[in-house]
Amino acid sequence: MSSFIVAIGRNYAAHAKELGNAVPKEPFFFLKPTSSYIQPGEGVVELPRGTVVHHEVELGVVIGKPGRDITPDAAFDHVAGYALAVDMTARNIQDVVKAKGLPWSTAKGFDTFTPIGPFIPKSSIPDPTRVGLHFSLDGQVKQSGLTNGMIFPIPQLIAFVSSIMRLEEGDLLLTGTPPGVGPLNPGQTFKATLTYPELDGPILSSFSFPCQTREGGYEFKA
Repeated sequence: MSSFIVAIGRNYAAHAKELGNAVPKEPFFFLKPTSSYIQPGEGVVELPRGTVVHHEVELGVVIGKPGRDITPDAAFDHVAGYALAVDMTARNIQDVVKAKGLPWSTAKGFDTFTPIGPFIPKSSIPDPTRVGLHFSLDGQVKQSGLTNGMIFPIPQLIAFVSSIMRLEEGDLLLTGTPPGVGPLNPGQTFKATLTYPELDGPILSSFSFPCQTREGGYEFKA
């Protein structure tokens, strides 16, 4: 399992716009704990009490070769492959901490807040700008977008992150989400799908999870 989950924020202009955020002039990222991973067959996605949890379907990049100060030209030499992932966000918590200038760790770091599919070898996706990302909730499509909508492409993301912190084998880089994010409720079931090439291409990865209220633990009180 990964040493780090490095998640890029606001990397699709349309997603930044839908949340009323400015489009960044350079990449920015936050870290998620690996304890937030949940894989198909491991259970349910838990929604902590008092939270409004949003889905953000993403292409994950799996680092296969460690390095620091990696150049964009050499970036794909450090990529082992990819994975379909969902970055869960407790949006009402995030809104509160953002307004106070505080970190996002609570909003992003709950157990089960990084559903992830099986590893996809790099050879299966020769052009990662042509990946289709889809998310449906109880059968209704909520997100469907191409990775060519990224503001900062994968080589630039790897170069930027590795200029700050060394990337290690097994690290997961989440590359941002297309527009259409929204809330999940207990009792609903979501499905995430990755197609290649393009939105209507063959399915390379797909998984689904039911959602339920988390029993015990943290409760958000505004």
